[in-house]
Amino acid sequence: MKTSLVIATYNWPKALELVLLSLLKQSVLPNEILIADDGSTKETKQLIERYSSKFKSGIKHIWQKDDGFQKTSILNKSIAKATGDYIIQIDGDIIIHTHFIKDHVQMAKKGFFIHGSRTFLNEKKTQKAIKNSIINFSIFSPGITNRFNSLHSLFLSKILSNKNKNLKGTRGCNFSFWKHDFIKVNGYNEDMTGWGKEDTELSVRLMNSGLQKLKLKCLAVCYHLHHKILSKEGLNINNSILLLVVKEKREICINGINKYANRNR
Repeated sequence: MKTSLVIATYNWPKALELVLLSLLKQSVLPNEILIADDGSTKETKQLIERYSSKFKSGIKHIWQKDDGFQKTSILNKSIAKATGDYIIQIDGDIIIHTHFIKDHVQMAKKGFFIHGSRTFLNEKKTQKAIKNSIINFSIFSPGITNRFNSLHSLFLSKILSNKNKNLKGTRGCNFSFWKHDFIKVNGYNEDMTGWGKEDTELSVRLMNSGLQKLKLKCLAVCYHLHHKILSKEGLNINNSILLLVVKEKREICINGINKYANRNR
């Protein structure tokens, strides 16, 4: 199985550097690294160029012009360029546990997609992590919330992880799936612009297509850096799209990844 790690980012190179540092410490590296950049300035480009040589696979930087929050578009463009048959997706403000990639790979199964959990760092802890390049945390670390989610345990994961159709806890910052399943439902819905519900809407269509969701606990641990709440402008529109997908049990969106297919052959 060939894996592609897709990291979504926008204009926070200091956070992205911590992500890349934690990636360098992985017990198992992905076969490919792609950074889905929604219009960052040159500082992010320079950071990626500096770190690319540190990875055997290098780093593919997929950039689009800044035109507001267009995360669905840059993720589709990046996943269209991915050569792996299994996609692991995180955000550019997520520090990952040493076995994060290994856990996603080992838990991958045909007919499933995975949503993992996360632990939050508070503002003070985040500032300290950025200042001192701290990437190692534990369940006992001060300055974290959702503390239990930082516990890494295969034994507890077997007990607490579950298959469900609950829309709560669907998040693209700790997400993995087979690329062919993603393409089958036409990827992210690009009618959803602005922050919110794009991951949930995709998850609903994946389940409508016959897949099961595995909600992973105590494996694929990650730590979410503190940041200001993003603008929720457009959330009502995204909610309306989501409700329609749920009501009509839609599997495929119209405005998705298929428009990029021919460009990447």
